[in-house]
Amino acid sequence: MKVYFHGGRVEAMEIIICCKGAIMRFLQLHILLFSCFCLQKFSTARGDTITHAQPIADPGSIISSNGAFELGFFSPANTTNRFVGTWYSNISVKTVVWVANRNRPLIDSSGTISISEDGNLVVLNGQKEIIWSSNASISTATSAQLLDSGNLVLQDNSSGKTIWESFQYPSNSFLENMKISSDVNTGEKTLLKSWKSPSDPSIGSFYLGINPLPVPEVFIWKDGSPYWRTGPWNGQIFIGVQDMVSLYLNSFNVVDDKQGTVYLTFTLADESSLMYLMLNYNGTLMQKYWSEEQQGWEVTWLAPATDCEVYGKCGPFGICNSKGLPICSCLKGFEPKHVEEWNSGNFSSGCVRRIQLQCERNSSSSQTSKKDGFLKLTMVKAPALEEWAAALQDDCEAQCLKNCSCTAYAYSSGIGCMLWSGGLLDIQIFSRDGVDLYIRVANSELDKNRDIKIIVIPVIIGSIVIVICGCLLYARMVKQKGRNRVNKLLFKKFLTSLEHSTEIMLDENVSQDKLEELPLFKFEELTIATNNFHETNKLGQGGFGPVYKGKLPDGQEIAVKRLSRSSQQGLQEFMNEVMVISKLQHRNLVRLLGCCVEREEKMLIYEYMPNKSLDAYLFDSQKQELLDWGKRLRIIEGIGRGLLYLHRDSRLRIIHRDLKVSNILLDESLTPKISDFGLARIFGANEDQANTRRVVGTYGYMAPEYAMEGQFSEKSDIFAFGVLLLELVSGRKNTSFYSDEQFSNLLGYAWKLWNEHKAVELIDSGIVSQGSQMEMLRCIHIGLLCVQEFARDRPTISMVLSMLSSEIARLPLPRQPAFTQPSPSPQTQSAHQNPERCSTNKCSITIIEAR
Repeated sequence: MKVYFHGGRVEAMEIIICCKGAIMRFLQLHILLFSCFCLQKFSTARGDTITHAQPIADPGSIISSNGAFELGFFSPANTTNRFVGTWYSNISVKTVVWVANRNRPLIDSSGTISISEDGNLVVLNGQKEIIWSSNASISTATSAQLLDSGNLVLQDNSSGKTIWESFQYPSNSFLENMKISSDVNTGEKTLLKSWKSPSDPSIGSFYLGINPLPVPEVFIWKDGSPYWRTGPWNGQIFIGVQDMVSLYLNSFNVVDDKQGTVYLTFTLADESSLMYLMLNYNGTLMQKYWSEEQQGWEVTWLAPATDCEVYGKCGPFGICNSKGLPICSCLKGFEPKHVEEWNSGNFSSGCVRRIQLQCERNSSSSQTSKKDGFLKLTMVKAPALEEWAAALQDDCEAQCLKNCSCTAYAYSSGIGCMLWSGGLLDIQIFSRDGVDLYIRVANSELDKNRDIKIIVIPVIIGSIVIVICGCLLYARMVKQKGRNRVNKLLFKKFLTSLEHSTEIMLDENVSQDKLEELPLFKFEELTIATNNFHETNKLGQGGFGPVYKGKLPDGQEIAVKRLSRSSQQGLQEFMNEVMVISKLQHRNLVRLLGCCVEREEKMLIYEYMPNKSLDAYLFDSQKQELLDWGKRLRIIEGIGRGLLYLHRDSRLRIIHRDLKVSNILLDESLTPKISDFGLARIFGANEDQANTRRVVGTYGYMAPEYAMEGQFSEKSDIFAFGVLLLELVSGRKNTSFYSDEQFSNLLGYAWKLWNEHKAVELIDSGIVSQGSQMEMLRCIHIGLLCVQEFARDRPTISMVLSMLSSEIARLPLPRQPAFTQPSPSPQTQSAHQNPERCSTNKCSITIIEAR
């Protein structure tokens, strides 16, 4: 470069040099910006692999080759924390199945996923600190790949050998071909670990794993203690899980690799379907299938489903019956260890023997005294902590008698003899499946002479009484016998008429023989219990007739529903309710104790609910404040679980058709129980909807397709549930807008506020300040989804429950609800409504010949 000192040439050269520098800096800046842009584009749209040179920056991701799974950054509902996880990528609901940094969230969007210098897969924050690592021992170059199974694997680049995989460190989800394993030699286990909450994927209180010895068995542990178990594996099924031979569970398998590792896995027969199991934050194991029709997950099986399935519910030597009241009782030959605790409902201390075993009293005396024997229990869940004996079925009893500490035995095909020592824990009565369990008791407990004495002595005394009383007593017996015969014939007549009813369909599970097992109460017994149906004992009045409180001689309180002789709808509903509810048992359904058909009286006897119905609290200005948001949410969830049982989990598939606030009863702890099954309908196995010319229900709760066209299905109940949900959040009746010129009902008011983003104004003023507005707004959202005009747009009850628990994080937008047009003028109302045939909430209506 030449520099001239003459004239203005130095100045000109300086200008040229400055211009060149500016151009160079401009080019460098644009090259840098272009490089960053390319790097960002490359990190957000790439194949299925992560390498040291190709990390992922938030919000980048990789997708498996078949498009089924995606790995990247996400934030759970109600939080801005960022996590690295895997989720299903080809469905509309974001469902996370694995989380890397579950205990150390990223607090912003500056995170990256990379291969570190030592070859491990790592998650880095904005300061390049490692917040999660695969922590494998590696000495070669590696790369990470997301497989089509959802498994994230770290591989040796030279050999292709897998060094580390996410399937060995699962979160809360059990996917196809994953292995829940246990190594007998090292004690290492692969466990599912629940989230702490729907918004917090950190490790929660519940773990699921497999115990390999003495017979493989799957457990859920809560804080290290057993919470639920499957019972042992017999080579085909877990014998402690009822109906495991069903379609949904027949692809599971337990494998022993003969090298000390036993694992549980499953495969799907239908490769086109999506199914996985999730250990929920509350300890519930749920099997979920993806519904293309509903565009959501349907829960097809869950455990524990009842209180009886919770481990050790009834304590040692106690047995649980979910259909019993109370649910716990002592085994034959045993009595409560602490009677007062037991009677108060605390069964944890269990039961103890009434009579000591002979072998325990004196081992030498067993040569001369009667030996201990066994009582047989059929169809029960095998107790926990069994021992295995390689013996034939006929040798099981002898094996147990050899050891005085042996308290029971059972035999199962595929397992062999199972023996138990010490206290028998976690026994449950099954309605089918299970094992025959033989309980060891003192011989005196088996004394048949005792039974003979119990029978013979009353017969002798009765004969003497008959001789003394003579003809008078004979005449009375004949009269009573005739009355009983009439009662039974009348009841059978009702049952026979059920089979010919156009509204009721008897299922193979509900035969007349089973219905006739329902306890029959005597009229005199109920008269005494209700003080001759005194007005002071009257609990309420419905379309069926009055309901009275009563008390049986044993102290049990009951509610007696008495069919009014003037009722036009009651006979049909009486027969329907007997058939539907007599075999249903769930903690969120009211329990039918029996019926009375005598002296032209027809009565149903229920368990008594001390807090009456939900409307007595929700719409009473004095009691409303007792229903804080926590109680209301538990009531909503309880009603949902009751509906799930009716729609999916019971042996019968039931559509309630009259779900409303006044038909939700509350027990002493405000647990909700669905009642009044007089209008319910049983669906066949392949039946999704039905039509009727007799529309029955309650104004304000009936779905439009049912009210207008007589079509009803599960979605009819969902509509009513949505109305009920909005009433619980708002504290207002759906029909409280009867005279409002702007809104025809609560649904219209809620829809207006929703569209104006003012949904918070719908919340009951008594609970709006209780700090859970996000939950309340979510419930309003779900309620509006349930009351959409078209049945196909409404979610199923299993989806609703998932929405309530935030398992479905992103909710679809609702469409305009049905019946949201402004109210007609008073003149129009009076011209089209008959106040005797329609009610606002309390009473059901019937419309004949519906279109």
